[in-house]
Amino acid sequence: MNVLALGAHPDDIEYGCGGTFLKLSKKQANLYYMVLTKGEYGGDPAVRLKEQKKVLKTLGVKRIFWGGFVDTELPRDREIIISIDKVIDEIHPDEVYVNYFEDIHQDHRTLASCALAATRYIKKVFFYEDYTSVHFEPDIFVDIEDVLEEKQNLIRAFSSQVKKTYPTKLDMVESVKAIANYRGFQGKVKYAEGFKAFRYLRTL
Repeated sequence: MNVLALGAHPDDIEYGCGGTFLKLSKKQANLYYMVLTKGEYGGDPAVRLKEQKKVLKTLGVKRIFWGGFVDTELPRDREIIISIDKVIDEIHPDEVYVNYFEDIHQDHRTLASCALAATRYIKKVFFYEDYTSVHFEPDIFVDIEDVLEEKQNLIRAFSSQVKKTYPTKLDMVESVKAIANYRGFQGKVKYAEGFKAFRYLRTL
């Protein structure tokens, strides 16, 4: 199975679906990333690139496609759609995961909007949440209790972001556990990741 994750910045994918990707990796799925920017507005791009590459090795990601766009300045036009189209044409993903479209970060909104067009023929497309998502109501849950600590280690790899001071007083590592606990409660397990299906074709 080929699985593609789309993220606007380094750490978006791990925050939203790192647990699910850890489980997919253990099942020998072929994992691919497309990250549109190097997150230069949120830190040193060289550092963030190094952090992302470290995580790719841990997950066994086959390949990462860098979009080459500027952080906080994603163009809301066909350029992004074409970029995603090219990746999809190359790897033929069975599933695609992407930032949710209701979000206070403009890059997340733009990527989600463009992904709707680019994934028009993909049978399984899921939105994941970030800490900037709003009105996110998942309808699919993945039990990640067995990989929660591993997911937290993925987040720790982004040390330049973990060290930041957040108004919630929770750092990224703490917040992914808090969210997993809440989504687990909704999914009737201890810890889970929640997803909103844009399209989900069941094969019986």
